[in-house]
Amino acid sequence: MDFKDYYAVLGVAKTATDKEIKQAFRKLARKHHPDVNPGDRTAEAKFKEINEAHEVLGDPDKRRKYDELGANWRMYEQAGPGAPGHPGQRWEGAFTGSPGGFRTMSEEEMREMFGDSDPFSDFFHTFFGGAGAAETGHRTRTGRARAARQGRDVEHELELGLEDAFHGTTQRLSLRHDGHARTVDVRIPAGVGDGSRVRITGEGETGTGGAQAGDLYLRIHLAPHPRFDRRGRDLHTQVTIPLTRAVLGGETEVVTLGGKPLRLRIPPLTQNGQVFRLKGHGMPAVGKPDQTGDLYAAVEVQLPRELTPEQRAHFEALSRLETGTKPSAA
Repeated sequence: MDFKDYYAVLGVAKTATDKEIKQAFRKLARKHHPDVNPGDRTAEAKFKEINEAHEVLGDPDKRRKYDELGANWRMYEQAGPGAPGHPGQRWEGAFTGSPGGFRTMSEEEMREMFGDSDPFSDFFHTFFGGAGAAETGHRTRTGRARAARQGRDVEHELELGLEDAFHGTTQRLSLRHDGHARTVDVRIPAGVGDGSRVRITGEGETGTGGAQAGDLYLRIHLAPHPRFDRRGRDLHTQVTIPLTRAVLGGETEVVTLGGKPLRLRIPPLTQNGQVFRLKGHGMPAVGKPDQTGDLYAAVEVQLPRELTPEQRAHFEALSRLETGTKPSAA
């Protein structure tokens, strides 16, 4: 284990003021932050090192202890933190961020950003890890004590039919986390939309050291429907009517997504593509079944494909009326 020169990491002198240390940390942290250098492992390692240095030098008490240690660090390592008169005998390992502005990230925050690998070095844990960690945490593969960590949230995609989104449904999912498979019954509320997220508490990644498990988030995708098109909470469909009904008026049946048929009144001279609104027969709002969208029915006028001799005679008579001509002599 090598001695960590935190002053060199931040590029400041040992006589640097608190302000100079903070300024150096901010400059380097912005330069090497993982969000600025996505996928750059070197930048990640440098950012961890910078954060660790500021964790010590940015805290007056830790900095004083670090300065007292100096060249005696080998004596500390060999004697062990419990030895009488040991330089670190009275040290405590509280992880506190520096106040105000650009603060040092906590260990938990570092784990959230960089995963399960330890965010601090062996040197840091040896001299600043704290005496009580072994009693409250659990051991890592290096033998150091580590605090319990809450499990991460997990996200899965789930495709639903529009009917299931309309009525709500229970889906049985087979999940695999941490090498273990399990089956979970998930209730999907009525009214969920495409791209919405459904949260299932405690069904994410298992926590460590007895900590709480993360949550499972289901990202909903709605499958295309052959008859209905969803737009927000409104539904759109088509109804086909014969030419005579479009001209003379009448009624036609409209099937709703809920399965209940409705009678739609068609006024005389209804044009092809004309849209009618059926209020309250759209999608329900999530958690508010009494608040629903509307159903819009667009009319498609169906022209006849074949004509009987009698029908043809009537259409010819109609054509003569439109043009003002008289029937020709037989």
